[in-house]
Amino acid sequence: MVQLCDTLDATTTARICADGSLVAEVRGARVGIQNYLPAEAGAPDGFSGSVVRVYRPAEEVFSRDSMASFAAAPFTINHPSEMVDASNWRQLGVGEINGDIARDGEFVRVPVIVRDAAAVEKVRTTHKQLSMGYTCTLDWTPGTTPAGEAYDAVQREIRINHIAAVPAARGGPELKISDERSLPPEKSTMKIKIGDAEVDATNGEAVRIAVDGLNSKLVDATTRATTAETSLATATTTLAAKDAEIVTLNQKLADAAMTPAKLRDAAKAYAGVCGKAKALGVTFAEDADSDAIMKAVVDAKMGDIAKGWSAEQIAASFAVLAKDAKVETQTFDASAFKGGIQNLGDAAALADQALAKANNDLNAWRNA
Repeated sequence: MVQLCDTLDATTTARICADGSLVAEVRGARVGIQNYLPAEAGAPDGFSGSVVRVYRPAEEVFSRDSMASFAAAPFTINHPSEMVDASNWRQLGVGEINGDIARDGEFVRVPVIVRDAAAVEKVRTTHKQLSMGYTCTLDWTPGTTPAGEAYDAVQREIRINHIAAVPAARGGPELKISDERSLPPEKSTMKIKIGDAEVDATNGEAVRIAVDGLNSKLVDATTRATTAETSLATATTTLAAKDAEIVTLNQKLADAAMTPAKLRDAAKAYAGVCGKAKALGVTFAEDADSDAIMKAVVDAKMGDIAKGWSAEQIAASFAVLAKDAKVETQTFDASAFKGGIQNLGDAAALADQALAKANNDLNAWRNA
């Protein structure tokens, strides 16, 4: 049977109770390989290594008897030179493990309470790290763990004797009890700015979260920029199409603008249609346009055959029918179109003037 001192692997935040006691939950008795000096582990003669690699299998750490040995184990300041038992508990003990012992992954969850005021002060100032004191049997058969790590011995029949607050535990300054409300920072920090967040550069998880958040924002910004560029390109294309449409419409409007020459040509064409219709003996309304006159001629000459014909068909038929028509020669006076269309005034005003003149003529006898 060997007595060893092992370290707790991690702790949660401690708190001070109303009566001044300190309570905390820590994770201890981890599985895996831990290193000891040959003298600490009681290495057998002939062991040549400078460090003893001791393997703690899960079946030993979490065995019923091993877990039960944590219950009510005393809390001490420093490791005593002897095992803690009923004969020296009053002199050495300042608290105990108090509460439910449970497995926590590869660790054992251990609730502790420090009842002595002087011991509480030491835990909060000079003795912030923790170390387990226990006994076990060492099987000096070397081997390899399931994970492929070599070891020199295996711990069996692990039994917890006490838990000690020490200035420096085997596992270093991370193995400690801390009081978040009143204890000073346990290690220096270095604040850095990542995006909008200010994080501790020594806290890898905080840095990762901040970087992930910044990357997410960058992705969102890139997506918005791409969307904006696409929208701008679409708007530019649409605007170019509208510009082309406006230019085309303006050209059509210019082409359709009535000029004196166009008026003269239109009048000649109209007169020609009228003349050919008259030569063919077809009558039409005085206000009929060229299309109506040509339709009247085709209807008169073709009858029901032309029913439903399009304007193009009617124009083609009219051209054939009127090809040999003898049209009276008329002199077209285009002087009325010189200088463009003349504004003859408002028709309603002219009608009023004519009515007034007629009334004056009827009443002329009164002035005779």
